[in-house]
Amino acid sequence: MSKHVAVLMGGWSAEREVSLRSGRACADALDRQGYRVSRVDVGRDIATVLGTLKPDAALNVLHGRPGEDGTLQGILEILAIPYSHSGVLASSLAMHKELAKVVMKTAGIPVPEGMLVARAEAAKQHLLPRPYVIKPNAEGSSVGVFIVTEQHAHPPQELTREDWAFGNEVLVESYIPGKELTCAVMGDQALDVIEIVALTRFYDYEAKYAPGGSKHLLPAPVLPIVYQETRRLALAAHQALGCRGVSRADFRYDDRGGGTEGLFCLEINTQPGMTETSLVPELAVHAGMTFDELVRWMVEDASLNR
Repeated sequence: MSKHVAVLMGGWSAEREVSLRSGRACADALDRQGYRVSRVDVGRDIATVLGTLKPDAALNVLHGRPGEDGTLQGILEILAIPYSHSGVLASSLAMHKELAKVVMKTAGIPVPEGMLVARAEAAKQHLLPRPYVIKPNAEGSSVGVFIVTEQHAHPPQELTREDWAFGNEVLVESYIPGKELTCAVMGDQALDVIEIVALTRFYDYEAKYAPGGSKHLLPAPVLPIVYQETRRLALAAHQALGCRGVSRADFRYDDRGGGTEGLFCLEINTQPGMTETSLVPELAVHAGMTFDELVRWMVEDASLNR
């Protein structure tokens, strides 16, 4: 009997489309390897759907809520369906960027200075010296992010919009100039480090990349000491938050000093993108693992009480 895997994708977060692409790529990979696959676009009836399907394991490929914040993990625990990625606590904690920073800082992982405020407060006046970053406290990293520079006399007024969809709390953080680095962790192993180079200018405040708006340099062209420190911190952050399976840590590196003191961990993604061109699959390939092998590893790693 081949293992029956429910690939959970879609959902209703701002990152729905990316999740559908991730899910299709993963489901195709499992099909190729002889698994019995059920492709599930997650709706509010997910507990009923899974109760009917009764899969042997769930591959969670949702981004944002409810797949990344611990709520779907709770349902899977109650239904006793082994699942991939992080468990209830780590998922919930990583999704709350400010609390995750508190835990990381306690574990000795450098994080940018910042504060958690109501979005109306952030819209009233500059709360930090410019340049600084404003981002939703509990959304995927590319959604609702603003970089406020010297050119901006006022904070972004989009924060006051009636149809603002990213929660009432925003994180106001110091902007770290320099390089954008990312490193994936798989099990108890840090993979390699990618530098993400933006090819597009930011339009107005919106720091969302256009498709094809970045290129990935792998391995990242930084000093060996910085490279290894990024890997060490990615694993330390994964462990401090109690993550499981695959996660991805995002960093900024102010390279003007030359050493490792300019390296800051921005956040941990417990449900990183899984399209064939996403960062984690790219890192896995670099480590000698095909996309199909990576997806198989995540399914075979699935468990309860994560």
